Amino acid sequence: MQALRSLRPLLRRPPQPWHRQAAALAAKRPEFPEQLDLNNAKILRVVEKKVAERANLLKSVNESSGHNDIARSKQLKELEPLKEAWDDWSQTLQLLNETTSLLHDADPSMRALAADEHAELTTKLQAYLTHTFPALLLSSSSPTAHLHALLELKAGVGGSEAALFLAELLRMYTRFAGARRWAAHVASANKTDEGGVKDAVLEVRSAGAYEWLRWESGVHRVQRVPATEASGRVHTSTVAVVVLPLVEEAEPSPADDLFKMEDVKIEVMRARGAGGQHVNKTESAVRLTHIPTGITVSMQDERSQHQNKRRAFQILRARLMDIRLTQEMAQRRDARRSLVRTADRSEKIRTYNYAQDRVTDHRLGLSLMNLESVMEGNGLETFVEAMRERHAEETLEMMLEEP
Repeated sequence: MQALRSLRPLLRRPPQPWHRQAAALAAKRPEFPEQLDLNNAKILRVVEKKVAERANLLKSVNESSGHNDIARSKQLKELEPLKEAWDDWSQTLQLLNETTSLLHDADPSMRALAADEHAELTTKLQAYLTHTFPALLLSSSSPTAHLHALLELKAGVGGSEAALFLAELLRMYTRFAGARRWAAHVASANKTDEGGVKDAVLEVRSAGAYEWLRWESGVHRVQRVPATEASGRVHTSTVAVVVLPLVEEAEPSPADDLFKMEDVKIEVMRARGAGGQHVNKTESAVRLTHIPTGITVSMQDERSQHQNKRRAFQILRARLMDIRLTQEMAQRRDARRSLVRTADRSEKIRTYNYAQDRVTDHRLGLSLMNLESVMEGNGLETFVEAMRERHAEETLEMMLEEP
């Protein structure tokens, strides 16, 4: 191998600017060896585009200064792995082209060395096309990859049975988060006398938690015989789940411009219900109303007005961020209608059938014959991972179809 490398020019051309390098690469694509999957080579156009965006972004950061530099620097950091991968790809391709010329060398030993290295370099390039570049494109294109998650659960059809099922779903998500070593905290819960929960807010703190849980939004349906049903008749109840992106207040993010303080009406009042000496004694409860959208957030679970206000603003930010993301998704409706369909919160996404010990995800057409495993949190990963993979495939396909 060293003898082969010694035949390469000792003096190489100086590094070209990325755009000239990309143009040179594009000109050589028809000469790619047959072993390389040309169907995946179109992903290079997307990578080139992202590298161009990074170059323009770097130029704008160097030429200007202001409050937008923090956001731009963050974008640069997110695109850095893609740029590094692109540089390594280009160097590997150059080595491959140099090695190709030696495949027909008169010396048999040289041809053998060239063939070994040619196969090694081809395998490396193919791995970039099928694994490395797709993974980096997806991570760099997602504006929510670093966000925490906020789950809002509300009992629907079924009365007390729906409230009981909501409590079980809340436990399922808490255990799922715990298994992944995420910090899960029940921010609020409106409990019933029967042990159920009418509505609840679960806060899951871990970078990327939203990307995992976002596809849990929708209507969850349970079919089982309630404990109070003497005749043994199966009842159907529902719980609506909405997963919102949770942004840290201290983090510079797009959430900083989600609302203006003058657009938020703040009301304080005495907390109601059982809960301790502070209830009905101090004005610790807080209600926020976002006037432009009509969104209302009430919080009274914390002991102080300051804590309730902080949590209320946290939930308001999450709902407004969710609206923004939903609008962006709706703008791509014509290009990829299936993405919109999976995000429809009014859609029945999953059925939990206790009599048949079966959980069915209707979006995936996937059933798991182990209901207990799902409710314990372990089996839930099967559905969550399948939805993430489907979303990744659709997102990548959409990126490749862009002009």
